[in-house]
Amino acid sequence: MTYTGSISGGGVRERLADIRRDLFRRYPTMVIGGVLLAVMVVLAVFAPVLFTGDPITFNPINRLKAPSEQFWFGTDMFGRDIYSRTLYGARISLVVGIMAAVLSVAIGLVIGLIAGYVRLLDAILMRVMDGLMAIPGILLAIALVSLSGASVLTVTVAITIPEIPRVVRLVRSIVLSVREEPYVEAAIAAGTRLPLILVRHVLPNTVPPLIVQATYVCASAMLTEALLGFLGAGTPPEIPSWGNIMAEGRTYFQLAPWIIFFPGIALALTILAVNVLGDGLRDTLDPRIAKKM
Repeated sequence: MTYTGSISGGGVRERLADIRRDLFRRYPTMVIGGVLLAVMVVLAVFAPVLFTGDPITFNPINRLKAPSEQFWFGTDMFGRDIYSRTLYGARISLVVGIMAAVLSVAIGLVIGLIAGYVRLLDAILMRVMDGLMAIPGILLAIALVSLSGASVLTVTVAITIPEIPRVVRLVRSIVLSVREEPYVEAAIAAGTRLPLILVRHVLPNTVPPLIVQATYVCASAMLTEALLGFLGAGTPPEIPSWGNIMAEGRTYFQLAPWIIFFPGIALALTILAVNVLGDGLRDTLDPRIAKKM
């Protein structure tokens, strides 16, 4: 029994190793992006364990210290540890990016399904979406944050609203093509109710493109959040985010460039990971590309 079990265990390990190698060989961008994003998520989740100093408390004695063994990323003008602030800033960026992606996809999916299938509402809903797209997203976000006050929730809503029309247009275009398919016409002829048609026949066709779109929305939301923070219209100053960390350090750039450098590198790597993951998912979920691979 022991001998058989050892062979079985070894076979399972070899099989898993083969799967990992095959997955990396066929979809390298998806694997690289997923691993890099997973590392950033782990760092953000375990920030209270991994931090090396208080990210909020002022410590004038240690102000503008260069990177060293004690302060890995150096300190800012108030003596706060940049490494710890960068870790906690990852939480804000990832939360805002994921929430904006989920909300925009969920709301855009509902509106897109209705606009693409109910012809009477199509013109009205799409004109509203066109109006939202005509307003620059960053200006709309700044206006909403200015009116409602700076908070993580306000920033998330301000970033989500400009992304909804893009999701709506994507879903609507898919629905317009799917509703002419023979199986949808057969369901209509059989007397199937509209909600059931949308859920059973139309919705599954929108899932792969929406997954890819969600990754791009997430990356765009994180970049917009950092931009809002840099402009002073993002999260409150007492909440560390990559944008407001870099905004505070721009005055001291020549004296202490590490204040901007390390949060900027973290932001760039995270956005790169999300975009690369999105490209990999697109290659995986698109049947035309998958056949070529």
